[in-house]
Amino acid sequence: MTLTSTTPELMAPRPRGGIVQGVKDSLVMAKRNLIRMSRIPEMIIFGVIQPVMFVVLFSYVFGGSIAVGGNTSPAAYREFLMAGIFAQTVTFATAGAGAGIADDMHKGLIDRFRSLPMARGAVLTGRTLADLVQTTLTLVVLAIVALIVGWRTHTNIGEVLAGFALLLLLGYAFSWIGALIGLSVRTPEAATSGGLIWLFPLTFISNAFVPSQNMPGFLRHIAEWNPFSATVQASRQLFGNLPEGYPVPDAWPMQHPVVASVLWSVLIIVVFRTLAVRKYRSATA
Repeated sequence: MTLTSTTPELMAPRPRGGIVQGVKDSLVMAKRNLIRMSRIPEMIIFGVIQPVMFVVLFSYVFGGSIAVGGNTSPAAYREFLMAGIFAQTVTFATAGAGAGIADDMHKGLIDRFRSLPMARGAVLTGRTLADLVQTTLTLVVLAIVALIVGWRTHTNIGEVLAGFALLLLLGYAFSWIGALIGLSVRTPEAATSGGLIWLFPLTFISNAFVPSQNMPGFLRHIAEWNPFSATVQASRQLFGNLPEGYPVPDAWPMQHPVVASVLWSVLIIVVFRTLAVRKYRSATA
């Protein structure tokens, strides 16, 4: 009589299911990323310096040379400009999100996370939430600097907060694009380059720095249907920064910028979160 012994195969822990558990796992990962960011303060410092430079340079270099609604006063352009600078700041955080995820991939941390019994999307959700917190801090500092150089709002506090909420929603949506880029490249340097190269045309072919009416026909249509432009226009409207006599374009996103901004941001989150989580599973398999 012989005894046959079988050795069970070692298998990776199965992820825990449920929305509540997924939220808990995401918050744990967000806390991990926030602690990591706090230990590298230069990441936050450099992230604040760049948009502050944009505020000062655009305000004093271009102020008075660009007509907004027929008004060439520096103060009018400064108020017109700030929503564009805010939006540019939250979207440029995309490169940081991609570089952080690419760095974790390069060091093998993503593979370690995948071996743990956690929700599959928690690693990416935690990273994007941590980036949202950092972006919020940057936006607060930037708003203070803008007030110092003369930017003012002309609506109630609720509308002002709604304007900033739309900006943060756009930044969160774009961070999922950064997550997908970070999972698709081999090095953090490539993620940084890949995260910025498409942002420059997106932000400059828009109404962020100059009125879209001044652009050639084909560029004007692109700018008016650009999701970035919708959020900029919505923020200007909520801040009360649209100059008197400023002609609003006939394109639907410009006529209904708040609704268009929300729709664009939600669509980007749904599409790119789905693609990023799918890429996460295959990239670490």
